[in-house]
Amino acid sequence: MSTTISENSSLKYSSTKLSESQKIDLYKKLLKPRLIEEKMLILLRQGKISKWFSGIGQEAIAVGVTASLSNEEYILPMHRNLGVFTSREIPLNRLFSQWQGKASGFTKGRDRSFHFGTQEFKIVGMISHLGPQLGVADGIALANLLKENNQITAVFTGEGGTSEGDFHEALNVASVWDLPVLFCIENNGYGLSTPTHEQFRCKQMVDKGIGYGIEAHQIDGNNIEEVFLKVSEIAASVRKNPRPVLLEFITFRMRGHEEASGTKYVPQELMDSWALKDPVVNYENHLLEKGVLTQEEIRQFKADIKQEIDVNLDIAFAETTIESIESEELRDVYKEYNYQEVKPGNDVSNIRLIDAISVGLKQSMERHENLVIMGQDIAEYGGVFKITDGFVEAFGKARVRNTPICESAIVSAGMGLSINGFKAVVEMQFADFVSSGFNPIVNYLAKSHYRWAEKADVVVRMPCGAGVGAGPFHSQTNEAWFTHTPGLKVVYPAFPYDAKGLLATSIEDPNPVLFFEHKALYRSVYQEVPADYYNLPLGKASLIKEGKDITIITYGAGVHWALETLQKNTQISADLIDLRTLQPLDTEAIYRSVQKTGKAIILQEDSLFGGIASDISALIMEHCFEQLDAPVKRVASLETPIPFAAALEKNYLSKNRFEKELLDLLLY
Repeated sequence: MSTTISENSSLKYSSTKLSESQKIDLYKKLLKPRLIEEKMLILLRQGKISKWFSGIGQEAIAVGVTASLSNEEYILPMHRNLGVFTSREIPLNRLFSQWQGKASGFTKGRDRSFHFGTQEFKIVGMISHLGPQLGVADGIALANLLKENNQITAVFTGEGGTSEGDFHEALNVASVWDLPVLFCIENNGYGLSTPTHEQFRCKQMVDKGIGYGIEAHQIDGNNIEEVFLKVSEIAASVRKNPRPVLLEFITFRMRGHEEASGTKYVPQELMDSWALKDPVVNYENHLLEKGVLTQEEIRQFKADIKQEIDVNLDIAFAETTIESIESEELRDVYKEYNYQEVKPGNDVSNIRLIDAISVGLKQSMERHENLVIMGQDIAEYGGVFKITDGFVEAFGKARVRNTPICESAIVSAGMGLSINGFKAVVEMQFADFVSSGFNPIVNYLAKSHYRWAEKADVVVRMPCGAGVGAGPFHSQTNEAWFTHTPGLKVVYPAFPYDAKGLLATSIEDPNPVLFFEHKALYRSVYQEVPADYYNLPLGKASLIKEGKDITIITYGAGVHWALETLQKNTQISADLIDLRTLQPLDTEAIYRSVQKTGKAIILQEDSLFGGIASDISALIMEHCFEQLDAPVKRVASLETPIPFAAALEKNYLSKNRFEKELLDLLLY
């Protein structure tokens, strides 16, 4: 179903569907962001704010949509949606402090303009990459469905953002899962300076809903009454009958993408024609004409709002400039998590690594009723490695969810679930495929707590590693992509006991965790593992062997390669450290061992340059230099993609070079 409007439709207001008090309320809500913007443009020219993204000409959309939702329903706005924030009645001094990078804002000076969220006002702000917030809206809406609270979610994007893959992924997921999301597209004619005919060839945005089976409506985005009435009607329907709806709002941006870019690329006749459709001026004239307001009342409204602006600006300007306190900066990267040990019971069984992960995941599902698992083929099929086999029967399809092939939207949906009170585990079918979901992991999950104190309670499971003849696209061990990113935790167990306990903690922890599971170890490594639920602390390495001559530092499959080498060379007296977690890294265990042995060799399966072995080597050089009796040695795989043929893969892997490098270092 879709409805459209004529491009040349004039602003025609309803005179009977709204009471006079409703009309006045809409007018005041429309007026407030306009007057704030006019003041901001003055301050920008005075150099008192650094940047401004103007929504002049588009206010009716933000105001109308927000007025149509309850204050408990989440809205995900863009940088031109000031009306969302003012309609939710966020204190202006906090908004002004946010734009000035002051502490009373919402990001402690760590981000600018509208790149913030606030649980208090149920607003989730954008990131500059635009697209991921559409998937986040999916996750928030999924949480609402699971809560059965009959709430909807509204998310904004511009017509330019509809070209991003995240847009298409998010619409597809919302359609397949019948998620109560209003996808609000502000079609203002230009993506920065690129006109719509250079962005897409469909006639109108509503056409983009057709392929996803999504109901779509086109609305005059400059007509506040049409926006409010139409969205209110649709919202009421979606609350009763959950489903996604695409809303295309026809509007125009009267100023540049941001003020520095100007509008010289816009034909003057186009600017003139849209100026006649100004949403504030037209509605004001309508209310005057109908006798709903008088000139004196309008003058008083404007005077009151301007006074409110000035008073709150004074508060914001009087606030001291924020200062960097390094301990606070570092502390706020992660949400505080107080690990509480759950000790294992005495009942044990000899199981494989894959069994330990499956049992551990199942026990976490039992322990956390708000935990949702998402991934490709994980439901009835049980996943390509059968880790979730039987989970649908145990927990139902609401919590064990097959996904379309769209890693970015599903990672983003995990973030949305977290925002709305759930925990999420996302299974990458293979760790290699995480590249398709890389953006929301490193830019959304990793940065949210630092930016606006919002947790990202998401675990991304990563079946990884070579040695199984899977070739370049199914064999990577890509942990270094994520250990480089502040805000993420990275776990990489080598044994069933550790895998089960560390997975439990990763799910308990409200911070984003990348949980690496080596495919070659899934069915080849057995261990006595407690049957009951237990956990293990992150950031604590395991000292598997003790010796005096050398320290071997490794993780994942490298631990087993090192054990094989030591079993073959019984004369070597070595400390063997299994890192288990790479972020946080147990530097204390590393330093303690190296200071004792005087020699260190670091073994990783990943290729050498830029891998975590390089950072560990640098840390040892910086902190243990005086105790070293030889250079720190790194052993890694070839600087090539991972080959398929057995002979090529064998030569690629660092396993086959480790013994020689170890013996050479001992002789140094």
